[in-house]
Amino acid sequence: MTDSIKPKKMRKVTLLLDDGTSFNGYSFGAEHPIAGEVVFNTAMSGYPESLTDPSYAGQLMVLTYPLIGNYGVPPFKIEPNGIATYMESDKIYASGLIVSNYSEGYSHWSAVESLSDWLKRENITGITGIDTRALTKVLREHGVMMGKILFDDEPNNIPTAKYEGVNYVSQVSCKEVIRYNEGKDRKKILLVDCGVKNNIIRCLIERGAEVIRVPWDYDFNQIEFDGLFLANGPGDPNTCEKTVENIRKFMGAPEIKPCMGICMGNQLISKAAGANIYKLKYGHRSHNQPVRRVGTEQCFITSQNHGYAVDSSTLPKDWEELFVNMNDGSNEGVRHKHNPWFSAQFHPEDCGGPLDTEFLFDYYLNLINQTGK
Repeated sequence: MTDSIKPKKMRKVTLLLDDGTSFNGYSFGAEHPIAGEVVFNTAMSGYPESLTDPSYAGQLMVLTYPLIGNYGVPPFKIEPNGIATYMESDKIYASGLIVSNYSEGYSHWSAVESLSDWLKRENITGITGIDTRALTKVLREHGVMMGKILFDDEPNNIPTAKYEGVNYVSQVSCKEVIRYNEGKDRKKILLVDCGVKNNIIRCLIERGAEVIRVPWDYDFNQIEFDGLFLANGPGDPNTCEKTVENIRKFMGAPEIKPCMGICMGNQLISKAAGANIYKLKYGHRSHNQPVRRVGTEQCFITSQNHGYAVDSSTLPKDWEELFVNMNDGSNEGVRHKHNPWFSAQFHPEDCGGPLDTEFLFDYYLNLINQTGK
C-alpha cells in the first residue's frame, strides 16, 4: 500500500461545453488545455483498460463512478505473445479524463504508479472536483458535445478540436502487417485493425488461431486466410470507405469464409451489406448494458463503447438482427441468413467488463473449423 499522499497544489481549471455550460475543478496529470468530444462512461472500475482503448481517440472521458485512482495503475508489461498484459493498446488514446474525486493514494497488488503520474507521463490532462453526475445529466438531455478543459490562469490559451467527420481509425490503426501465434497448422484469422483492443487478439490466439493484423485500408483479399475479423475502432464508420470496399470484395468472392465483427466491425459489415449508420444521442459506454439475443429470451450483460449504431430497418433481406439493446432497442449485432457472417456491437472480449458473451469467439472458431472441412 502506498502512503496516504497529500496531492500537490492543483491548478484551477474549467470544463466548458459547446452549449455554454461550465464546470469548475482542479487539474491532475498533465497540465495543458485540451478539447474533444465529451462522453460519459458509467463503469465502476477498469480505467486503465478504458483509457488505453483506441475507440476513445479524440474524446474527453467522463467517469461517473465518484472515486477514481484508488487502485493506481499497473505496469506496462508485454507478454511473450507480443500483447500488453494490463493495457488494451500501446498508450492512452483518450484526449482527457474528467472525474469527481481523484485519489492520489492507491492500493493494489499490481499497481506501480498513481493515475496522475501515468497521465502526466502520457501527456494527458485530467480534471477533478467536477460534479460528474450533473455533467452526465447535461449530456443525456442534450447529447454528447464538444468541450474544452481550460486553465483559469491561462485565459488566452484556448484549444480547438474537431470530431465529426474526422477519420480517427486511420490515426490509431497499425501501419504494417503484424502476425501473432504463427504456426503451420493453425487457422489463420485476418484481423482488420480499426483500433483493436489487445484482449480481442488474446481471445483469438488463446483458441489456437494465428492472427494476421492488417491496417484499416489494407486490401486483405490478396492474401490467404481462413476467417475475417473486423475489429473495434473510434469515430464515424462512414469515414472508413476503403475498409467497406474491401469487405464488399470479400462478400462477393466465390469462396465463402466466416466473418465476425465487434463494435465498429458491426457497423462496417452492416454498411458493406447496404445498411445505414446513425449517431446515437449519447452513446453506450459502460460495463452493464443488457442485450437480448433476437428470437429468444436470453439476455446478456455486456461491456460497450460506441457512439454510432446500425439502422436495422435498412438491413437487406438476406440479413437480420442478432442482438438488440434492452434499454433503447438499438441494434447490438447482425448476421447473414445463409453465410457464416455475424457481428456484435458490444465487446465480448470484456477488459474491462463482464464475461457473459466470450462464447462468441468459440462460435466463430467453430465456424472456421467447420468451413475448412
